[in-house]
Amino acid sequence: MRIDILTLFPEMFTSFLAGSLLGAARDNGLIDIRLTNIRDFADGVHRQVDDRPFGGGPGMLLMPGPVVDCVESVQQSDPVAGQLLMLTPSGRRLDQQMVESLATKSRIVLLCGRYEGFDERVRETLQPIEISIGDYILSGGEVAAMVVVDAVARLVPGVLGHEESAQQDSFSGIDRLIEGPQYTRPREFRGLCVPDVLLSGDHGKIAQWRHEQAVRATHRRVTTHS
Repeated sequence: MRIDILTLFPEMFTSFLAGSLLGAARDNGLIDIRLTNIRDFADGVHRQVDDRPFGGGPGMLLMPGPVVDCVESVQQSDPVAGQLLMLTPSGRRLDQQMVESLATKSRIVLLCGRYEGFDERVRETLQPIEISIGDYILSGGEVAAMVVVDAVARLVPGVLGHEESAQQDSFSGIDRLIEGPQYTRPREFRGLCVPDVLLSGDHGKIAQWRHEQAVRATHRRVTTHS
């Protein structure tokens, strides 16, 4: 799978992409992640990418020229055009179903915004899918892009040590349940003991218990947030 990240701050991704699962996945050729600096497509000595909004208002907007030129150049760098995703607060809320859909793509392109956002003609010209990771404002789309990359990458075959790990995650599977409680050593910690069923060796009972716990956890979440 190829993932292109278009940003004004590619250096923000250095540590993130080198770490743990992502670093190993890249080294093993499972994921091809490429960074492109939008500023490289700006004109002039100062490589200006933003300007004041017409009609007045606070802040600066990303100009359409550098952004569109950047996206078009990156898309043309491969015979297969990527699914273009714009990270923006007004986009569709990212959820596990969307992540699973994106993980089936051979290539996605993540466009990170900055300042007060994009000139509207970026949307009109490129027609991206707009994605939000929540109803709050970040300084830019880079952190949101990292969320998308991490969520999608772990579903790429071979990235996780055990394929069942992704299948059993919260929000995964047919019923989309939240994962229930899990335990490891020691068996007793400060008076809190591992449930006997998990020590029984009866895989059928363990599976039933885990499902029941997942249903309860999901119910608690729905009740709390309703």
